[in-house]
Amino acid sequence: MEDDRLNSPNTSAITLEVLGHQLQFSQDPNSKHLGTTVWDASMVFVKFLERNCRKGRFCPSKLKGKRVIELGAGCGVAGFGMALLGCDVVTTDQIEVLPLLMRNVERNTSRILQTSPDSASFGSIQVAELDWGNEKHIEAVDPPFDYIIGTDVVYAEHLLEPLLQTIFALSGPKTTILLGYEIRSTVVHEQMLQMWKSNFEVKTVPRSKMDSKYQHASIQLYIMGSKGRPMLAEKETQGHDEQIPEIGSMEKDGNDEDSESCNGVDESEDCASKEVHEDSNLVAEHENGKLNDWEARRYGAMAARLLRDVKIT
Repeated sequence: MEDDRLNSPNTSAITLEVLGHQLQFSQDPNSKHLGTTVWDASMVFVKFLERNCRKGRFCPSKLKGKRVIELGAGCGVAGFGMALLGCDVVTTDQIEVLPLLMRNVERNTSRILQTSPDSASFGSIQVAELDWGNEKHIEAVDPPFDYIIGTDVVYAEHLLEPLLQTIFALSGPKTTILLGYEIRSTVVHEQMLQMWKSNFEVKTVPRSKMDSKYQHASIQLYIMGSKGRPMLAEKETQGHDEQIPEIGSMEKDGNDEDSESCNGVDESEDCASKEVHEDSNLVAEHENGKLNDWEARRYGAMAARLLRDVKIT
């Protein structure tokens, strides 16, 4: 099996098709900084946008010109998803990550404009330094933003409060927050979810709304807005305003058991059982030699989870 399918320590670049464009993201899995690796939640995020961009709040006509900031951008995958739908994106991270992030932004922007020079759907994407809680960095990016996005930005408890305060500082009354997260620690996940629910209206994206391939029981997508503001979009039709439910309000499919699963703090056992079931399926597919690229990545993630507590003496 090729190294890049497992995102191994030898994988220096990941190629991903996003909204019809073949993008390449350089990475450095051997770096001590976690931001220099393409994480699976960012792939789930952009493929979710791709699946839901034909109508509703994520179609280019609705997103054209919207201001977006990506927190903890790492390699910049999620930011390109929004830029390809017409948004003006500021993609941010700590200074140590910026050289790699800038390389990815410059290369993929050039690639997009060369392959589709007349494309009116591509917005813009620029890079900025942003340490969470740094007032000068926050002021420099000129908030508020229409959307705040992030994927796999929290991996430890001490990051939760700085992230929350930074989101507050970047938000306006109509800001929508889109987050992707892979559950690696039940403790961190529960604290994070409780924090979101205490401060925002939170909707979990059901897996029926995600890309059929790019999803996993351990990867969640959240759409959040300020409390007291329904996550609806306004549409003017024939002289009167019509309130239309958006993906943020997530109408429940009658047969969609995933729309309620892994959604709250008390359901971690259900989420864990789904994860074990999917991992078992991956093992069977691997033994049969039938893994696609995404499944190979998840197989590698499963192996990493099994080995993370192993100590070599």
